[in-house]
Amino acid sequence: MSRYGIAEWYGRPFLDLSPHDRRRFSKVALTDQTPPPCPFRAMPCNKRGGVCTIQPYEPDGDHISHAAGHPVIVCPVRFEQQQILIRWLAEVVGFSPEATLVAREIPFMLGTKTRKPAGKIDLVVAQDQHVLTWFGLEIQAVYFSGPGMDVEFEALRDGQSDQPPFPRRIRRPDWRSSSAKRLAPQLQIKGPTLRRWHSKIAVAVDKPFFASIGGPSGMPSHDLDSGDVIWLVPELSNNRLERGHWEVLTLEASTEKLLSAKAIPRQEFEQALRRKLTPLIETQ
Repeated sequence: MSRYGIAEWYGRPFLDLSPHDRRRFSKVALTDQTPPPCPFRAMPCNKRGGVCTIQPYEPDGDHISHAAGHPVIVCPVRFEQQQILIRWLAEVVGFSPEATLVAREIPFMLGTKTRKPAGKIDLVVAQDQHVLTWFGLEIQAVYFSGPGMDVEFEALRDGQSDQPPFPRRIRRPDWRSSSAKRLAPQLQIKGPTLRRWHSKIAVAVDKPFFASIGGPSGMPSHDLDSGDVIWLVPELSNNRLERGHWEVLTLEASTEKLLSAKAIPRQEFEQALRRKLTPLIETQ
């Protein structure tokens, strides 16, 4: 049975790492040693453990046999390879490369009591030629559910085989938390204001994330006037981030996409309910 494990670690393909590199990275991940530089942004890695992406693997005994699915981005910095999102959004909205400007983490909300920044827009892509024109860009990586990665780092630190160990614990992408609990509130808060300001917000998620919320529309629109949210869906191919699908949706359609969930059948629900029901014990 496949399990999710590390796909890219400190910016490097996991299956390409030598046993020496795996031990070296695991010691960094488990201690306060200075992490390697991030290849996707000119700075040291600032994600604890250094895991960029995860993917499912098939076992070969206690070791990994081969990858069994697509990598899933769990670190937002992974989206910044070669500034692909910024360049892509600039092209979509009609900015020339030489006139495109970028700003990071612009305060957007203030605390009602403190009047201090309480929320930011991840990136803003702009053009300032007589009139300032700009678009917000929110980047959403995926959370995963299950045990943390320390047990995997320890197995990699102690491993002696040339083959990397099969993931020791079961974990999986938590699409629901990443979409309905994280990204949807961001759009609901920021989207209406940007719409009043006659701007738009762009959202970047990877292909597996977008597939988890329904994938592309039946007739995707590339008309910026047809909606409020520009969806950018890059793909990872051979450890390179590439442009993939994009479309424009209304804020309402985007929210519905993120919040939609299919109820399980009643019989299945009640079977699970029966397994958890316990008698009420009266207290004195």
